[in-house]
Amino acid sequence: MSTGRGQQYTGQASASETARLTIAQAVQDALNVEMERDPSIIVLGEDVGLNGGVFRATDGLFERFGPDRVMDTPLAEDAIIGASVGLAVTGMRPVAEIQFMGFVYPAVNQILAHAARMRNRTRGRLTVPMVIRMPYGGGIHAPESHSESYEALFVHSPGIKVVVPSNPYDTKGLLISAIRDEDPVMFLEPKRIYRAFREPVPPGSYTVPLGTAAIARQGSDVTIIAWGAMVRVCLDAASALEREGISAEVIDLRTLNPLDRDTLLASVTKTGRAVVVHEAPRTAGVGAEIVALINERALLQLEAPVERVTGFDTVFPYAKLEKHYLPNRERISAAVRRTLEF
Repeated sequence: MSTGRGQQYTGQASASETARLTIAQAVQDALNVEMERDPSIIVLGEDVGLNGGVFRATDGLFERFGPDRVMDTPLAEDAIIGASVGLAVTGMRPVAEIQFMGFVYPAVNQILAHAARMRNRTRGRLTVPMVIRMPYGGGIHAPESHSESYEALFVHSPGIKVVVPSNPYDTKGLLISAIRDEDPVMFLEPKRIYRAFREPVPPGSYTVPLGTAAIARQGSDVTIIAWGAMVRVCLDAASALEREGISAEVIDLRTLNPLDRDTLLASVTKTGRAVVVHEAPRTAGVGAEIVALINERALLQLEAPVERVTGFDTVFPYAKLEKHYLPNRERISAAVRRTLEF
């Protein structure tokens, strides 16, 4: 597994030293490790205590650390984030959970007007070391407002770091890094793959640095860029393309802000072609910013226009249309072929 800038996933781990965890279990493991290490860390949100969270990612924390450090809150997202900002500037390190990304809108003022601006507003006298955990994205046949992917809203906001893991190892290491960071971190957890697979995760403490992408698969013909649940879809597409004789490199960005431009641009320079994949709506998505970056920094290395495979510019649909909305192996493969045929 990758722990540094542009490193290759290896998947090598000793069974005697690691447990095979899901992403949800990796979240829980990271919180246990950090709360044991640092008594200033508290967890708060709707149902995070007695029920262990709607996805059980905080299961067991209430019993271990008690109600003073694992707090069930009212159904009031603005209060959850507002209280977290106050706690953070006065010496605590809150980890706040918003149950679904679609529930965050009442708290946007607290996030953008206060958490993101406090360091600048006080000229560095105050920082806001807090994490906002949010399950995000589609793929679980949820009702309205439970499948949003609006990461671009927060990437566009200076002062907030935005992290999106795609596998258990990175989830634990990135969450530990986020908790230790001195600035607010939006930690987006792809709920579609919360329990889709298990991978080796070392015990104890380790970090994956924020702002570092990973090369999830090496390739030479085209670069596929993704994050979150879409990384596994892209890896599936790359495997299918390999049977056609096409070598696709897959970049897992891991952190959207700060963005690892060096790894991204090095890959595109090598392959000369790029496809950006995300499940958020197409217009003004993070993919558009990545395309602009490639055009500005690697235009002369391109052999074809950069393709985007994204969600559509609609509200996320109900369950019957979910598979049509989400990028899949066929759409990604078709985009890759277009770059090769250009």
